[in-house]
Amino acid sequence: MEQQQMTWHLQTLFLKGVNDTREAVSWSGQTRRVSQRGFLNHSRSILGWNSMEIDNVRDALRLPSLHFSTYYNDKLRRESTNKLFSSIPGYVKIVEVGPRDGLQNEKDIVPTAIKVELIKMLASSGLPVVEATSFVSPKWVPQLADAKDVMEAIRDFKGARFPVLTPNLKGFEAAIAAGAKEVAVFASASEGFSKSNINCSIEDSLVRYHEVALSASKLSIPVRGYISCVVGCPVEGMVSPSKVAYVAKKLCDMGCYEISLGDTIGVGTPGTVIPMLEAVIDVVPIEKLAVHFHDTYGQALSNILASLQMGISTVDSSVSGLGGCPYAKGASGNVATEDVVYMLNGLGVKTNVDLQKIMLAGNFIRKHLGHSSGSKTAIALSKITAHASKL
Repeated sequence: MEQQQMTWHLQTLFLKGVNDTREAVSWSGQTRRVSQRGFLNHSRSILGWNSMEIDNVRDALRLPSLHFSTYYNDKLRRESTNKLFSSIPGYVKIVEVGPRDGLQNEKDIVPTAIKVELIKMLASSGLPVVEATSFVSPKWVPQLADAKDVMEAIRDFKGARFPVLTPNLKGFEAAIAAGAKEVAVFASASEGFSKSNINCSIEDSLVRYHEVALSASKLSIPVRGYISCVVGCPVEGMVSPSKVAYVAKKLCDMGCYEISLGDTIGVGTPGTVIPMLEAVIDVVPIEKLAVHFHDTYGQALSNILASLQMGISTVDSSVSGLGGCPYAKGASGNVATEDVVYMLNGLGVKTNVDLQKIMLAGNFIRKHLGHSSGSKTAIALSKITAHASKL
């Protein structure tokens, strides 16, 4: 059906394409017929939009169907002289951690078939990296006891890399036997958290990971490093940037190709994240760094933006905001992949990720888990889509 004579609300204006220049526009509950140009001119007068912003809206209105994106286009980004934009990378790699970091915190065991389907949906969305599972003891993480079966099911699936978490040499050997082509190790910047999470000191953990790195090097297996509690710890409180830098340098020296800096309990703000990044960048090349933020206090996107402005070009996220921290009471999930993609689209940053497909993957796993979405973007766009379907 032609999209004519539709009732529009301001918040849906940018998301709905039209095939006609005359639309019905809702103002304070009253509907009147106006031209597209007339509506834009009226919008300029009440919202204070400038001509550049109006052109963006007009471009959005020409779209033939729902367009899940924000509205800052590449041309405007290139022409902008604002120094805040100039430091943001043109492309950001998103590392999806939902199947591992997200599902490992679920109370109930998720069937292997559901995990495999989720991983395939995520890989099909254009995500370059999807962390598949973890080869830790089922005693400690029973939710991922089927790691071998998951890897077997995705062994021949193309389109993304599927790293797995390995806590020690035994886990590494099991992962390689299952067909893993990339692994990750996880250390902490907090002594207290290291002992409570992996039952050993920071130094002992680094010895373990050095063994993993040596074995991986002999097999030409890439190793990624994680550091938890980079700004705050549930055991020790605030964490010094120098401690993060120390662990990051150790992981870099042992051969980790990338080091993900994790705000495990989501207490960071740009005011604490920036000094931490400055300390780490002093000892590790910035191109080797990634950020991993939880959204406990709603600060994840602002922290990601600050990181981008400092030159970070890799961001971890979890579909539908799955995840949490079992050792930190009240810590909510990872930042939602949908929200990250939406923001990056709005900055004119390329990700090669299809937001609609990410939303489908989020809906799929949330329906199985019986949870509501942890993504504000997914919630908002789903409501808009539902509204449009009734018109």
